[in-house]
Amino acid sequence: MTLSAGARAQLIAVGTLPDDEIDLGEAALTLASIDRPRVSIEPYRRHLARLAADVRAYVGNHGAGLELRAEALAQVIAKRYGYAVDEDIEDVVEGANLMHVIDARRGLAVGVGIVYIHVAASLGWAIEGLDFPTRFPLRLEHRGQRAIVDPAAGARIVGAADLRGLLKALVGNHAELDPSRYRGLGKRDILLRLQNDIKIYLLRREKLDQALERVETALLFAPDAALLWREAGLLHAHLDNVKEAVAALEEYMRCNAGDAVRYRTSVLLQELRGRLG
Repeated sequence: MTLSAGARAQLIAVGTLPDDEIDLGEAALTLASIDRPRVSIEPYRRHLARLAADVRAYVGNHGAGLELRAEALAQVIAKRYGYAVDEDIEDVVEGANLMHVIDARRGLAVGVGIVYIHVAASLGWAIEGLDFPTRFPLRLEHRGQRAIVDPAAGARIVGAADLRGLLKALVGNHAELDPSRYRGLGKRDILLRLQNDIKIYLLRREKLDQALERVETALLFAPDAALLWREAGLLHAHLDNVKEAVAALEEYMRCNAGDAVRYRTSVLLQELRGRLG
């Protein structure tokens, strides 16, 4: 993974922005460019703009109601352009790469979801991704009304019964559809989820150095994410990068106001400092 000076600077700039000022599509393309350093971002920008123009044309110039907005997203993005969630994807690194998602018209749920969110947001529509396991349903809002669409189901509108059945299928019959499953994710959290999917994939394959690269990349646009600093410190420690582990864990202690693992982290930090002599 090659992180160019330009990509680094862009991600650091994202890290300074309030969440509502982040351009989700642009940030995701910057992350994608890390794995495709010789590929121009511009054609992908034009494609996203074309999607938005087609959705705008579908609803027409008159005021579009909630159901028409949901229909437009489904008809244009899912049916006309063929975007789909690949639930059996083998290469998660590619499935989370927005360039690959656009090229293949398929990818991880969060990768495909970013396309929908970017298009809707560029039209001024209120939309957010939900913190739901594995899948990434989206909530559209308009004039006090809400609808949840699922990109993994062709962006059709889904109700509470659908989500409850899906949750039980994914997690187990004990799972219940409580309010936490409807929690909206901010743009930074969506980018973090994208990187987290890759990190987990790499950790399962014991590629600790590559997983560490993903964590450190995420810290560029989420520098106040305390748990990320802890993850970076633990990975550095496993790789015997003691100096870097100490620096990361010290940053975790600075960012973290207090949680259940703070004491254990302080003990590990003391041990690592002792190894530095």
